Amino acid sequence: MEVKKVVLAYSGGLDTSVIISWLIETYGCEVITLSADLGQEEELDGLEEKAIRSGASKAFIEDLTDEFVEDFVFETIKSGAKYQNKYLLGTSFARPIIAKKLVELAHKEGADAIVHGCTGKGNDQIRFETAIKHFDPNIKIIAPWRIWDIKSREDEENYAKERSIPINKNKGLCYSEDRNIFHISHEGLDLEDPGNEAKLDKVLTLSETYENASDNPEYVEIEFEKGIAKSVNGEKLKAKDLLKKLNQIGSKHAIGIDDIVEDRITGMKVRGIYENSGGAVLYKAHEILESITLDKDTLEFKQMTSIKYANLIYGGLWYTKLRESIAAFIDSTQERVTGKIKLKLYKGNIIPAGVWSKYSLFNKDFATFEDDIVYNQEDSQGFVNLYSLPIKIEALMQESL
Repeated sequence: MEVKKVVLAYSGGLDTSVIISWLIETYGCEVITLSADLGQEEELDGLEEKAIRSGASKAFIEDLTDEFVEDFVFETIKSGAKYQNKYLLGTSFARPIIAKKLVELAHKEGADAIVHGCTGKGNDQIRFETAIKHFDPNIKIIAPWRIWDIKSREDEENYAKERSIPINKNKGLCYSEDRNIFHISHEGLDLEDPGNEAKLDKVLTLSETYENASDNPEYVEIEFEKGIAKSVNGEKLKAKDLLKKLNQIGSKHAIGIDDIVEDRITGMKVRGIYENSGGAVLYKAHEILESITLDKDTLEFKQMTSIKYANLIYGGLWYTKLRESIAAFIDSTQERVTGKIKLKLYKGNIIPAGVWSKYSLFNKDFATFEDDIVYNQEDSQGFVNLYSLPIKIEALMQESL
């Protein structure tokens, strides 16, 4: 493959640090790096300098946090989508926006190819490449892990040492992590055996463990408009600031710690520990608000579509007609998902403490156990007879055999 200039998705970790040098040696090409700021905070410190020192001709860090939270995180939360009913998709919906920016930069800089450091075992290679091909079906994609002679982390470390490439000396002793404003994932080491209890005091980055969480419960009120969170405890906030605030509150109470075995797109099961403090609070609050504002049939159909929606996002199919079509249906369901939810947070638990909406379908005049003047209980006799008729007919048939 003839390549003169590439754009590399750059995190500054071992893989992408080694890849810069490998690209220059293999193709003799110019390497431009792009690091997407999705709220990793201190992880971005010094990345530009490190990329240049490793051989890149240019290094860009682009702040995508607002777009990420507004167009990807909150869009997914209002769908209720959870992959395999538990994973909140924190890595999955981060990849489409990064891929989009990689293509934009490649076009701007006149690059021949886009490079990523994903392994041939993982999901991210699929997520990146499906999105890249959506925006540019003809651009070359280079995935070094699928073609180079390096086969292990030890090989990478030796390669880096031979070329004086700066790397984290403790990398082999650390969990493999992915971080953004919505979540932090932890994989590898002792977590690769699902029989091992997770050592949360060593795993967690931001959240308290259950044992060290605050002994005092904390109440939090969240207000939604059309399925989107707008304020916390009466304070209206921008999307990313609202999520940050809930991360800070939730992490004190060990909220949103998930220990999951999931099925990768490539077919293998893997285990990960996820920190999603603010995300878990928003998912629960939104779910409770929908319970009083959506009718039974709409709610149940939406719950069915959320399974497919989660599979599409997890599988790297954000930029597809089907995902967009389901999103349009979801938007329709959210027209009346407006109101306020009060939650109590305590040692990993999110406890409902009140919900209010002007669109509430809960009518206490009908639901009351006390005397009422709106519901005639005699009406239910005919309904029960018709509702149970198929069962009665089958039972009569069985008697006649």
